[in-house]
Amino acid sequence: MENKRAVVSVVGKDQVGIIANVTTILSNNNINILDISQTILQDFFTMMMIVDVQEVGNLDKLQGEFDELSNDLGLKINIQLEEIFKAMHRV
Repeated sequence: MENKRAVVSVVGKDQVGIIANVTTILSNNNINILDISQTILQDFFTMMMIVDVQEVGNLDKLQGEFDELSNDLGLKINIQLEEIFKAMHRV
């Protein structure tokens, strides 16, 4: 069975606990991280993850959890199905 994959992007001011908080939401929803890239540019934190959302019924609910965390930490967190992400970022 092929994985149903999504892209999670996180951008904001660097602070303690960003990765821990984001990955806790993923873990609580039984979502496996397939690939991850993270960097800090000056004071700005950026992270991209490819995650397996095969077992996730509703990405909107998951986005809602990320929205709450975004508001709490002053970040921008998005999740999109991989095919939508690719279509939006095609050059």
